[in-house]
Amino acid sequence: MFLGVDIGTGSSKAVLTDAAGVVLDSATVMHDVAYPRPGWAEFDAEGGAWAEVVRLCRELFSRNDAGALAGVCVSAMGPCLVVTDENLTPLRPAILYGIDARAVVEIRELTEEFGAEAIFRDAGKVLSSQAVGPKLRWLRNREPEVFARARNWHSLNSFILAKLTGELVVDHHTASQCDPLYDLRGNRWHPERYDAVAGHLPQPRLAWPAEVSGRVHRQAADATGLPEGVPVCAGTVDAWAEAFSAGVRQPGDLMLMYGSTMFFVQVLGEFRAEPKLWTTAGVDPGSLTLAAGMSTSGSLTTWLQRLFGDVPFEQLVAEAAAAPPGSDGLLLLPYFAGERTPVFDPDARGLITGLSLRHGRGHLFRAAYEGIGFGIRQILEYLENSGEPIRRVAAVGGGTKARLWTEIVSNITGREQLVPEQTIGASYGDALLAAIGTGAVPAATDWARTAATVKPDPATAPLYEKLYGTYGLLYPSNREHMHVLAALQEPTDE
Repeated sequence: MFLGVDIGTGSSKAVLTDAAGVVLDSATVMHDVAYPRPGWAEFDAEGGAWAEVVRLCRELFSRNDAGALAGVCVSAMGPCLVVTDENLTPLRPAILYGIDARAVVEIRELTEEFGAEAIFRDAGKVLSSQAVGPKLRWLRNREPEVFARARNWHSLNSFILAKLTGELVVDHHTASQCDPLYDLRGNRWHPERYDAVAGHLPQPRLAWPAEVSGRVHRQAADATGLPEGVPVCAGTVDAWAEAFSAGVRQPGDLMLMYGSTMFFVQVLGEFRAEPKLWTTAGVDPGSLTLAAGMSTSGSLTTWLQRLFGDVPFEQLVAEAAAAPPGSDGLLLLPYFAGERTPVFDPDARGLITGLSLRHGRGHLFRAAYEGIGFGIRQILEYLENSGEPIRRVAAVGGGTKARLWTEIVSNITGREQLVPEQTIGASYGDALLAAIGTGAVPAATDWARTAATVKPDPATAPLYEKLYGTYGLLYPSNREHMHVLAALQEPTDE
């Protein structure tokens, strides 16, 4: 058996498979991330991530023979920043990926220090809230006592790897999102920049996601119920593990992940870079990907559900389906937590325009789906123009269960989407990485099978084309006003 574990933004999941990709068992733990201040997003690495890994392993191996386990791989939301002491105890909550936009000053500081052109040349992207480097500098500047006590830094998946094996390893993909510390063209740490940002913290060893990077040690075996000595692969960021699970591995393949945030991963045939996108190392050794991410998607529909008094989700989807395309002239800009691609503006804010007394919650819920769909179309155009021609779109994530959402996205973008048979997600990709890394299956093995194909309805194209033009004007027309309002949302001493 192979164990894949994923620590996502909304839940942690574990799956057991055999070498053919058949799911033998699975378990899930729901959780929330913390938003202690506007623009901040954090998670408890020890009491949350590690405790959930222990709980999931204990649950699975209470009903399965742990002696049959041949390999383990863990992915997690990321890139994140976890700093630990000499005992591998986190010194503060993990600072999350691009949805955490606290390091605005440090992004400017590091860009000036190393040069925007030099960073873009070596890293394949502009410094943004997605990068770990500015968050390390933020910690050094704003919490110097924590930084001084730190002995190691990790992303969330590499923290779990360290807890299981004692090894300090970061996978190449995650490292490629630790700008400006990593040289993407050379697949190595950039020594001068690393020292200038990370200071006394040692360089983690680098490995590709499927590489066996350690073995379960006695203390971890006692905690989790995993057999001592089982090989553990390096793992990676959850979106890339999910893309791997969906068979997104050839140039032009694109994963569209419907999760708490919307994420895009496209496989490249050669090095390409665009300032509004992220070029990163891929999952397969030596591979490259082009990526983009929105700051809200499923988290926005969850917010609306709570706002409406926790109405059953199925009811809200049914009401949204009853509303006509275009939501009777309602448009929503989904920048409720700032935005990553394409504006990279942590002070952007959500906007609902066109409201009238005739609109109900079904209109609002549909407008949320459509607003996210228009944002997806913007990003797909950037990917098409800057990366490879998009030859195949795999739609993954919990949001694909709401068929209405994927239909709306296909109608807005005009693109067909393939929904895989196995919807467990990143943890399923982790199990495949474990099977490949331990040599149980060939490196080219693909477990993905298509369960459904979502095709666009051409009858909706003229309306959505008109609304898309208006959608594109909402942010530039309102940016200054958003920034004024965002400043009022910052906590004050009073």
